[in-house]
Amino acid sequence: MESETLALAQEIDFSMWGLFARATFTVKIVMLMLVIASFWSWSIIIRKHFMFRAARTEAASFDRSFWSGEPLDGLFDKIGPQPAGSSEKIFASGMIEWRRSHRSDGGLIAGATARIDRSMDVAINKEAEALQKGLGVLATVGSTAPFVGLFGTVWGIMNAFIEIAQQQNTNLAVVAPGIAEALSATGLGLLAAIPAVVMYNKLSADSDRIISGYEAFSDEFATILSRQLDS
Repeated sequence: MESETLALAQEIDFSMWGLFARATFTVKIVMLMLVIASFWSWSIIIRKHFMFRAARTEAASFDRSFWSGEPLDGLFDKIGPQPAGSSEKIFASGMIEWRRSHRSDGGLIAGATARIDRSMDVAINKEAEALQKGLGVLATVGSTAPFVGLFGTVWGIMNAFIEIAQQQNTNLAVVAPGIAEALSATGLGLLAAIPAVVMYNKLSADSDRIISGYEAFSDEFATILSRQLDS
């Protein structure tokens, strides 16, 4: 009897596709949701990796140009009022407000420093929003995927016990497939959640460092303009 049971168990397909094919409709939906969430997370991770690397490269390049000794008006005329780079956009927003603050007679309109600071803050907030876009998806997947997988496991085990009761048989060939199908949902949940949590923490830290660099540049630029105002 035991040899027959083992022979039946060995004939069962325990591959992921086999487990998915035998799973109930609800567990299949759970598995599909987790697979889609995993691919969605990895697409965000890869896209953010290239975005952050490009942002760091652009910031370093603009920093060299800014501190090269070239006049600020000349640098602004070179990059234009609508540049592509994030650091350039922050610089351009400050320079645009700086030029708008001059009257036709060459004098400055009162409150120029505050307006320049606000203009650059708005530009920084826009760039920060672009950098952090999508990170909320990683946080959501990381926090909910294990519970979604657990739901699939609970549902699968419940149906496995129902099948045992209907067949009135607790042989390995009857019990193993249902339990394996149920646990595969938890496995997929962890597979989706762990990379999402790890990369969310890393990308959030990288984003904060880039934004801190923008804010530091804004303060330095505002200080330079303040010196020119005082002089």
